[in-house]
Amino acid sequence: MKFFGKEHYITSFSAKHQPKYFVDLGETFQVETHDCYGGAFTSESQLRTSMKMDYINPATGPIYINGVEKGDILCIEIENIELDSQGVMVLYPGMGRLGNKVEIEDTKIIPIENGTVFYNEHLQFKVRPMIGVIGVAPVDGEILSESPGDHGGNMDTKYITAGNKLYLPVFHDGALLALGDLHAAMGDGELNGSGIEIGGKVTLKVSKKENQPLALPVVETLDSYMFIASEKTVEKAAEKGMITAVEAIQAKQSLTFNDAYRLLSALCDIQISQLVNPLVTVRISVPKELLM
Repeated sequence: MKFFGKEHYITSFSAKHQPKYFVDLGETFQVETHDCYGGAFTSESQLRTSMKMDYINPATGPIYINGVEKGDILCIEIENIELDSQGVMVLYPGMGRLGNKVEIEDTKIIPIENGTVFYNEHLQFKVRPMIGVIGVAPVDGEILSESPGDHGGNMDTKYITAGNKLYLPVFHDGALLALGDLHAAMGDGELNGSGIEIGGKVTLKVSKKENQPLALPVVETLDSYMFIASEKTVEKAAEKGMITAVEAIQAKQSLTFNDAYRLLSALCDIQISQLVNPLVTVRISVPKELLM
């Protein structure tokens, strides 16, 4: 199995970046990642506002996928996520949705052992590993890895995890896949602006679909397809995801817009992935039976 080390990474998604790794369709490979801070925090005495950081969310890659062309859909099977031995959560005044309530800046180093988060001596819970940043080169320009978009990026969607699949539209030959920003646990919304930030190793397998238009990232779980939409407001992101989901239902079920829209309201859910990045991210969860 190929191993792609974290020494090669990008801090923005762009077609201008030259690929550092190459993989074939159907090949299983492992990607090592930094945490979102590039491993800068090793002690609780280090405070975020005192750390000089030129970037966040380094993403290992780019990975050129042989046989993938512009216009294809890239299917990424997430087979396993192996976490490092400790994560970090920082806080400072102004951070997250309740940042006005944070009066004291501090840093918490959180040990991870045998699949358990040791939050403190009294509180432990099971890890819930997920990938915060994963994407391909966008249509044009350069998008910082701290931001989400139609190319993927910093979607901070907890269902991008082992056992699920992620579908991404391909805008350039080879796709130029990159990933990072793992979390040992992160709730919907990433409400204080941080999950348990951690590095690790992710095992993936990629395939492709042809002649099937895809405008947005989609996560496939055991029982649903989740349309991932990012925009400046929740309302705009919701509308974007809803339109895409309705069009998919309409096409699959040969329905009028009105009937597909009714099914969206009767059977589908809107869920919040994150509220704290440059764009907010929502997902529209559609039961598989509507799209199969």
